Amino acid sequence: MAITNDQRRLLALCAIRVDQESVDWSLIAREAQFPEGLDALWNSSIQEKSAAAERSRPVLRAGIRKPHDLFARVDAEVEAAGTVGATLVTVLDPGYPANLRLVPNLPPFLFVRGELRDEDVRSVAVVGTREASEAGLRRAQRMSQMLAERGVTVISGLAKGIDAAAHRAALDAGGRTIAVFGTGITKCYPSENRGLAEEITGRGALVSQFWPTRSPGKDTFPRRNVVTSGLSQGTVVIEASRTSGAKMQARLALEHGKKVFLVKSLVTDQQWAKDYVAKRGAIEVADVDEVIRHLAAPERVRQAGEQRQQLTLASL
Repeated sequence: MAITNDQRRLLALCAIRVDQESVDWSLIAREAQFPEGLDALWNSSIQEKSAAAERSRPVLRAGIRKPHDLFARVDAEVEAAGTVGATLVTVLDPGYPANLRLVPNLPPFLFVRGELRDEDVRSVAVVGTREASEAGLRRAQRMSQMLAERGVTVISGLAKGIDAAAHRAALDAGGRTIAVFGTGITKCYPSENRGLAEEITGRGALVSQFWPTRSPGKDTFPRRNVVTSGLSQGTVVIEASRTSGAKMQARLALEHGKKVFLVKSLVTDQQWAKDYVAKRGAIEVADVDEVIRHLAAPERVRQAGEQRQQLTLASL
């Protein structure tokens, strides 16, 4: 897989490890988007004034003293990604997803199998528990089918249960779907969904924010939820307990300024869902039209990204 010199330099910053400490990856992503931001990072300069910046500055300064080791790690990981036909998109590139660019904790890069398209701006995440009921699976299938039929890209996390049902329904409806991995792009977790993942590459994309060889870990699935929320305009939660990762994604989506849609049955059954509707701005929905009504036009999303960048530059 061929990558540009700037992409390679960006990934090398993410490879920094000094005494088990790394530079905050979201900080790298934010800083790299400034004019000459990548060069500034390689000169140990961080413009942001935050706790993450203070923690990362000495790690960055020490790490860039051994560029050969950093580039060796990057080249090995890129080679691994190439073995599964993956491509790379970074915050430096115009093809970086517009919805994801709007969130503050965005990843600096994504490895992708399949194809990300401009039309994926009009997208909704459909998520829920792995231990789904039959009724929950039917609701996920119905919601995803109707979203796909209306030209909305369905995003989920490829987990068993609600996620797998959402992906399958979108494909069966002839629509697009994106699966966000909690592993590197060369892995597939759970392995039982490997066949589904291969189907998705033909009519959507598999994406990972991790090094291609990364195995699943305790930290990878919460981070996966950040990207699943960030890639979409909003999240529909079908079925989830108060300790579910889907509830975590609902919280993240609200923090991202995204829409959170909770299906009526969930609000009836779960106190956390009632509280999210009553106190936190989540929207109770009974059908897909209520979700569609809240989606922004793609051009509005792109303009919001440009405005955010302008405001950030003006604040420096």
